[in-house]
Amino acid sequence: MCTAITYNTNDHYFGRNLDLEYSYKEEVTITPRNFELKFRKVKNLENHYAIIGMAYIANDYPLYYDAINEKGLGMAGLNFPDNADYKLEMEDKDNIAPFEFIPYILAQCSNISEVKELLKNINIASINFSEELPASPLHWIIADKQSSITVESVKDGLKVYDNPVGVLTNNPTFDIHMFNLNNYMNLSIEPPTNNFSKKLNLEAYSRGMGAMGLPGDLSSASRFVKATFTKMNSLSGSSESESISQFFHILESVYQQRGCVHMGEDKYEITIYSSCCNMDKGIYYYKTYENSQITSIDMNKENLDSQELISYELIKGQQILMQN
Repeated sequence: MCTAITYNTNDHYFGRNLDLEYSYKEEVTITPRNFELKFRKVKNLENHYAIIGMAYIANDYPLYYDAINEKGLGMAGLNFPDNADYKLEMEDKDNIAPFEFIPYILAQCSNISEVKELLKNINIASINFSEELPASPLHWIIADKQSSITVESVKDGLKVYDNPVGVLTNNPTFDIHMFNLNNYMNLSIEPPTNNFSKKLNLEAYSRGMGAMGLPGDLSSASRFVKATFTKMNSLSGSSESESISQFFHILESVYQQRGCVHMGEDKYEITIYSSCCNMDKGIYYYKTYENSQITSIDMNKENLDSQELISYELIKGQQILMQN
């Protein structure tokens, strides 16, 4: 499954863990302003905001997993099986295929207010990219530098939730995730005190006992709680190095190691990559399961007025600094 978060220091950051048992040939992909974005049921966009993110390029089309645009708006799609419900095409709506949703939003919107306005007329239509690439069941987190929302296409229609914690995982629906936080309001970063019984002499017996009761399993409900607690209590310096380091540490709190989540046969879910985007500077940072070194790509060092996609193959092999 997956976890996405936002984080603010002096700059604003957005990123995610991609947790799956398999990988396509995803690459860090820049969609320049003049690359024509084609859509199945609405007008193509010949000119738009530049976008950088992780994508699988199929038939010269960027199938984005997560991305930001040059205005500092970020978006990620996360697995949402059984709950995602894409609709038949509607004549009075802008019918957008799930695989088009990220580029459609990031190409045109600079902030959450503009996103909410665009969403008023959007229908997430049940349209596959191809027979080989059917629509994935997804829900989305969208964030600008001040706020974030969660978008879910479910049986009851298109739901748009304000997301005050800036976190998203997978099932259940976002409203249930937020309600579930009520069960953990007693959590504290401080050492525990004895509320069990005044008749018993119970004491904290070691250091590191803050956050007693914080879930540690890898279910999406538990990851939502843990990522939210970790993020909301996170402290870091404000430099770029300190900020991105802390961002990856927050994601590592819900990292999936090979062998812990069995998907049948010889398949195990792992964190294929983790990303961190500086929304102010247009820099995409990433790590992979085998490569724990942080690698960065700056969109502003490319020709953003180009008409061709720009992509960078992931560096997956471990990078080790030999100190002697």
